[in-house]
Amino acid sequence: MSAWANDELSRAGDAEELQIASARRDATLSRSQTIWVVAYGGSLYVRSVNGPSAAWFRGTQVRPEGRIQAGGVDRDVAFADADHGLDDEIDAAYQSKYRRYAKSITDSITSPVARSTTIRLLPR
Repeated sequence: MSAWANDELSRAGDAEELQIASARRDATLSRSQTIWVVAYGGSLYVRSVNGPSAAWFRGTQVRPEGRIQAGGVDRDVAFADADHGLDDEIDAAYQSKYRRYAKSITDSITSPVARSTTIRLLPR
C-alpha cells in the first residue's frame, strides 16, 4: 500500500461527501453509500454514523477493501482500523469541517458508537 498523493488527499478530504463501496467475497463491489470523510495527519478517515450495524460498515469488515469516489478521486482502497488514540483529533476534524451543520448532527458522527467504527482509508 502506498501513501495518498497530496492532490488526492486534499481533493478527497475537502469533498463534502464520499461514495464508499466495499468488495464482496466474489470481488464485485457493493452498492455505494454516501458518507462524510475527513483528512487528518496525511490520512483519510470515515465513520458510520449508525455504528457497526450499518450495512456499508459491516461490508468493510467482511473484506477490508473497496472503492471510494470523492472530489474527483476514484480509487481502490483498503479499510484499516483507525488508531483510537486519534479519536479526539478526528472528532475535531469532523467538527471543524462540518461546523455549518447543527450540533446535533455533528454530535452523531462524534458519538462513542460512531467513534468505534472509525476506518482509515489506505490507497491501493
